[in-house]
Amino acid sequence: MSLWMILPVSLPVFTITGIWVVYAMALYNQHVCPVNNWLYNESCEEQLHLQRGPVLCCTLDNIPLISKCGTLPPESCFFSLICSTGSFMVMLIGLLRYAHVIEKHQNCILNTAGLSTGWICAAGLIMVGNFQVDYAKVLHYVGAGVAFPTSMLFVCLQSALTYRLAKTQEEYRVGHLRVGMSLLALISLVLSGVFFCQESFALQHTSAIFEWIFCMLIMLFYGTFAFEFGGMSGDTLMVLSRGGGLQKFSGSDHKAEVAGVPNHHQPENLAML
Repeated sequence: MSLWMILPVSLPVFTITGIWVVYAMALYNQHVCPVNNWLYNESCEEQLHLQRGPVLCCTLDNIPLISKCGTLPPESCFFSLICSTGSFMVMLIGLLRYAHVIEKHQNCILNTAGLSTGWICAAGLIMVGNFQVDYAKVLHYVGAGVAFPTSMLFVCLQSALTYRLAKTQEEYRVGHLRVGMSLLALISLVLSGVFFCQESFALQHTSAIFEWIFCMLIMLFYGTFAFEFGGMSGDTLMVLSRGGGLQKFSGSDHKAEVAGVPNHHQPENLAML
C-alpha cells in the first residue's frame, strides 16, 4: 500500500470541509441566507447584516451559491486559499494519474486528454477563487465557464479510461462507481445551469443546491483515485523524469539500465483510439 493514496483522499476532505466552513462563515456574518431558506424578496428595507430576528428578508444577492459565499471578507480570503490550494492538488493528481497509466499500461489519447482537461480545470478554479463575483464578474464567470465544463469532461474521460484499462472485477467495479458519479454530476450541472438562468427565486435557489451537489461529486470523484494510487511506486516518478515517454516503463527495465545492461526492448506501439 503506497502513501500516495493519501493525496487523492486529502483533496475532497480539504476542499469539501473548506467550502462548508466558508459557507458557515458567510452565514454567521449574514452575507448569505441559509440553504433551507426558500423565501426571497425583490428588495428589503434593511440590508441582511442589519436585520435581527429569526425571519430574514433575503434577495437574489443572498442566494447561497458557492461563489456568493466566498465574495466578502473574511470568508473570501479562505475561499481564495481553498481554490488555489485545491487547483494545485488537482494538477498534481492529474499528472500522477497520467504517469501511472503510462507506467502500468500505455499512453493513449484518453490519457493525454484527461491530463489536459484536468489542468485547464485547475486554471479556471484559480480564476474563480481569486476574482470574486461581485468585484470582477467577467473574470469570475470566465473562470467558472472554464472550470465547470472541463471538470465534467475530466470525470467522463477518466471513467472511460478506467473501463478501457480494467482487467479485474475490482477495477470494473471502480469503473461502475465513476460512471455513476459522472452521470449524477452531469445531471446536477445541467439542472444548475438551466435553473440559474431563470427569474424565479425558487429556481435560482435550486440552482445553488445543484451547484453544491455538483462540486461535492467532482471532489469525491478525485478521491476514487486512491484505488490506483495505492499501487503507485517510485517508478511512476521515473516516468515523469523521462518525459512521460511513449515506451511502457517497468521496474525491470529500470533495474537493467542501472546495472549497466542495455535494454533491447523495442518501444511498444501507441494504443490510439
